[in-house]
Amino acid sequence: METKSVMICGVGGQGILLASDLLSQTLLEVGMDVKKSEVHGMSQRGGTVISNVRFGEKVFSPLIGKGDAEIILAFEKLEGLRQLEYLKKSGVVLVNDFVIKPLPVACGLAEYPDGIISVIKDTVPNTLVVDGFSLAKKAGNARSMNIVLLGVLAKKLEIDKKNWYSVIEKRVPKKTWEINKQAFDLGYEVI
Repeated sequence: METKSVMICGVGGQGILLASDLLSQTLLEVGMDVKKSEVHGMSQRGGTVISNVRFGEKVFSPLIGKGDAEIILAFEKLEGLRQLEYLKKSGVVLVNDFVIKPLPVACGLAEYPDGIISVIKDTVPNTLVVDGFSLAKKAGNARSMNIVLLGVLAKKLEIDKKNWYSVIEKRVPKKTWEINKQAFDLGYEVI
């Protein structure tokens, strides 16, 4: 199998690092070589968080170059737009229709751009827009939005749900297992 690349991006506090850990562990458990890299310098202050996950038979570097990602999974739509240059021409964008205002917008120094989803769809014909927040609330906890989005990605990667359940069960607190399973299933059923 040739090396594949998935970029997960969003804003600090959205659970991106947990999602990339779950993705990486699931890929390892199904027999893939996996390399992961993260950028999260200002994540505690609401800054950008990016995780690169590369997998295949043999992977030599965790870094995704411009035009190399098969999938961009965007937890926040503006962050997804910012990373489009990393997507292959034939790539897929899975974008959460969710807004977290950057600090300049929150302080009134700038405006959050309009029409982000339209720009992404115009740029990338193979775009799927997900309302991860509503699905997470339907599962029982809005904080499980990252697991909803992971479910969407899981379906796209065509890895059996039982592999994901096993890894999720090992990583999330037992008291949240049922909500996370529901969140994952709701995301998995979006496609």
